[in-house]
Amino acid sequence: MSIRTLLTSSKKFASVCHTITRRTASTTSSETAAVLSSSSSNDDSHGPPSVMESIVKLNFIDPSGARRQVPGFIGKTIYDTCEMHGIDLGPASCGATLEEVRSDTWTEPLYGEGPTSGFDHVLITGNGVETAKPITWMEERSLGDYWDDDEIFPESRLATQVFLTEEMDGMTVYVPDRLVDDMA
Repeated sequence: MSIRTLLTSSKKFASVCHTITRRTASTTSSETAAVLSSSSSNDDSHGPPSVMESIVKLNFIDPSGARRQVPGFIGKTIYDTCEMHGIDLGPASCGATLEEVRSDTWTEPLYGEGPTSGFDHVLITGNGVETAKPITWMEERSLGDYWDDDEIFPESRLATQVFLTEEMDGMTVYVPDRLVDDMA
C-alpha cells in the first residue's frame, strides 16, 4: 500500500470519526437533558439504598429512669445495639439458634445451644414487639434460672434473642437492675 493511499484513507477515517463524535456529542447532550429533566422528579426508586433505611431508633430506659434514644441496625439484636452504644446489660453467653419456626405446623430443630445465661434481661414494649420471634423454652428457662418470679413479666425477653425489625422503630426497652455477675 502506498503512502498516498494511507493518507487518503486516514483522512477519510478522521472525517468519519469527527462526524461520529459530533453526532454522539449532540445526541448525548439531548439525552442528558432528557435524563436531567426526568430525574428532577421525586422518584427515589432508582437510587441506591440508604443506610438510614436499615436503621431503627430504640428508646432505652435504665433503672434510674434515665431515657436514651439510640439507633440500631435491622437484623442485629438488642444486645448488639446496647454494646455499640455503651449500654451495660451484663455478660451475654449465647449459643447458636436452638430452633426456627417455619410454619404453624413445623418447627425446625437447628441443634444450637440457645441462650445459656439470663443476665441480659430486658422488657420490650411499643412498636414492633409483635414482630419479634416468639420466646423459646430455653429463653424462658434462662430467665427463670437467673431472675425471681416477681421480676419476670410478659414483656420480659433476653436482649440476645430479640432481632430488630423495621417495625420496631420507636420501640421502648426497659433495662432492669443488673444482676451481680462479678463475684469471685
